[in-house]
Parts: sequence; structure tokens; C-alpha cells
Amino acid sequence: MPRKLHLKNSRDESVFESSERLVTTLREREDVKKLFGMKMAGILAALGMAVCVLGLPTNLAAQVVTAKIHGKVNNAAGVPITKGVVKLTTDKTSEPKDRKYPFSFDIDAAGMYKGEGIAPGDYIAVVTVGDKNIDFQNIVLKAADDKLLDFDMTRPEFMKLLTTEERAAIEENKKHNAGVLTENAKIGNINATLVQARADEKNGKADEAVAALKPLTEMRPNESVIWAALGEAQLSVADTASKAAKAAGKPTNDPAIIQKYSDSIESYKKAVALDATSKKPSAETVASCYMNMGQGLAKSGLLKEAADAYESAVKASPASAPTAYFNEAATFFNAGKMDEAAAAADKAIAADPKRADNYYIKGQALIPKATMDAKTNKFILPAGCLEAYQEYLALMPEGGHSAEIKDLLVNLGQPVKNSFRAGKK
Repeated sequence: MPRKLHLKNSRDESVFESSERLVTTLREREDVKKLFGMKMAGILAALGMAVCVLGLPTNLAAQVVTAKIHGKVNNAAGVPITKGVVKLTTDKTSEPKDRKYPFSFDIDAAGMYKGEGIAPGDYIAVVTVGDKNIDFQNIVLKAADDKLLDFDMTRPEFMKLLTTEERAAIEENKKHNAGVLTENAKIGNINATLVQARADEKNGKADEAVAALKPLTEMRPNESVIWAALGEAQLSVADTASKAAKAAGKPTNDPAIIQKYSDSIESYKKAVALDATSKKPSAETVASCYMNMGQGLAKSGLLKEAADAYESAVKASPASAPTAYFNEAATFFNAGKMDEAAAAADKAIAADPKRADNYYIKGQALIPKATMDAKTNKFILPAGCLEAYQEYLALMPEGGHSAEIKDLLVNLGQPVKNSFRAGKK
């Protein structure tokens, strides 16, 4: 104990001196020798005596103030390292493989790391990926520090340590990354244009959508989704022109309008052809293209071609059958091709027996074949006609065509039931 510190007690005697004399006495006693595995303070405490230690806190660990560290880790190509650790050691003399690292902090997916609870000291901070140490820096941490330490491996002092081959590989990687970033930016712009074009089309600005999409087909001529979007916008342009002509009392088969439909059809054909050669073909996209192509062909007066398009939609995606066959039946019916309409209606009914309009088209397509019995002067309906009408009424007793069908059946002398059974399940 340091003799120069003389704190006096009530007996005017040094506490330290008294403690030392007591310990000396205890050492000479056989019954206390076995206690000397304990610290001096422990022995004195066991005897009920207090030890006064001047200038030292009673709990040293609680008084230690630690430091923090944080930063970002970029590789030599300037790209964040997303997997690895930053670890710290004060051992600067051992071989790297023999060093112990008491502190280690994970690098996250953004290339960031942070750590706390670090004892103050002079450290080597090392970046490790897998089993390789790829970068290091020196850092001194003082109590309560929260230091930023970035690892930017593009810094000159790091690059100087690399071989010529390593630097060449890094430059090549930079070029690749720059190309990827540029390509991603282009894709982002394309996607934004597609979204805006679809919004414009729905808001009655189909012309603007077409103007925005055409440059994309030149920029990315092999992307089926762009051609499909262009076809959709062009179809809307053609429909708008057709409606305007009809409202003005002008023919809807004007060559200029037909050309607009032709433009749409060609865009859809390109989309289908490109999808067939893509790495990830989409049956739904192809079916949608054929469905819309069928509309354009039908409105251009090309009924057989329109029917073929609807059939192709079903082949591409059987799930499209209910809508495709209904469209086919409606196309023939609107054109007055009743035999074809009835046949298509049968396919539509098979695909969706709960759609009432399928039965309406079938009944209306068959009714022209009704005949009159010369003997009874009663109408004889063709097979399946009455059943089709009644099925419509069963599915939709108050449907848009219900009154029409009831009146027709009454006029033809056919039975009209007051109530109808539910549709087939």
C-alpha cells in the first residue's frame, strides 16, 4: 500500500498501516493460511473490517465508456459490398492469420455496417468477405466516440496495392456495371411510358398513347409487351374513329378507318410472333392479343379471319374460351351470319353454361328457320330454339332480353312459363 497517503481515523492511525499489520499477523496463524487463496480485501471483509482504497472506483467495469463505429463498404468498382463483416483488432504485430478480432460487425444489403460497445483503443479495421480479408484501415477510438469509417476501395492507396491484372478486371467490371445501370434506367423509362400510355388510352387519349409507344418499338423492337400495348392503343384509336363516323352518319368502312384497324392488327401479330421466341412466353398475353385482333378483324369486315383469331386465343389459353367463343358468336350474329352464329353459340354455351346471352344468341340465330304447319297454322321452331329461349329466361327472368323473348314466344304460340327453374349447375 502507498505509505504517502495518510488518511487518519478517529484513533489518529493510518488505515492502511493498520490493515497491513493485521494481514501480517494473520499470515503467521496456521488457521488463516488456508484463506490466502482469497484476495486481501476478501480476508479483511471476512473478519468484518473495511478497507479504504483511495482514488479507485468500487466498480471499474461500470465506469468504462465505450465507442461506436459505422460506415459504408464499396468495392473497387464502386459497388456496395452486401455480404461480409468489418472486424477490429489491436494486434498489429502478429501475422494476419494469427490475429484475434474481439469486435465484428455485419455488412447489410445496402453495404452499411455499424457497431457499438467497443473498448477505446488503437485498432486495425478489416473488411472480410468469406474467408478473405480484402481491405483494412487504421482507426483510433476514444471513449464516447461515434466515428464514421467508410471503406471505399476506389481510393488511390488501395488501388496501388493491386496488380495490373486486378486493376484491368476492375475497369472491365466498372464498364459492365455502368452498362447495367444505363440499361436499368432505360427499362424504368419504358415501364413508366407503358403505364402512362395505358392510362392515356383509358382516359380517351389513345392518340397520345400511340405517339408515346411508337418510339419504344424502335428502341426495343423485340419486346412483345410493347407491341401488344401499341396494338391496344391503336385499336382504341380505330374504335374512336368508327364511333365518330357512325355518329356523323358516315360509313364506318371508310379506308382510313380500316387502315387504323389494320395497324392495330399488325402490331398484335408482331407481339404474338415475338412472344413465341421469348425465353418466357406468356399464354395469357398471346390469348389477349388474339382476342383484340379478332375485334379489329371483325370491325374490318373480315369475319372468317376474326373467327380464326378467336379460335387461336382458345388454343393459346383454354381459360379464354368463354369470352372468345361468345365474341365469335356475337361477331357472326351482328353480321347476319346465323348458321355460324348458332354454331359458335353452342361452343360458348359449352364453355360457360351460366352466361344467359349465349342462349339468346343461339335462339335468335335459329328463329329465322321457324316454319308454319300448314294444317295447324302453328309455328314450328327449329330444334334447340325454344330450349335456348327458355334457358335464357331461367337464368335471367328479368334480364335485358326477357320481355322481348316472352313477347316473341307468345306471338309464335309457344308456351311461356310464369316461373322458371334455376340455371343448370
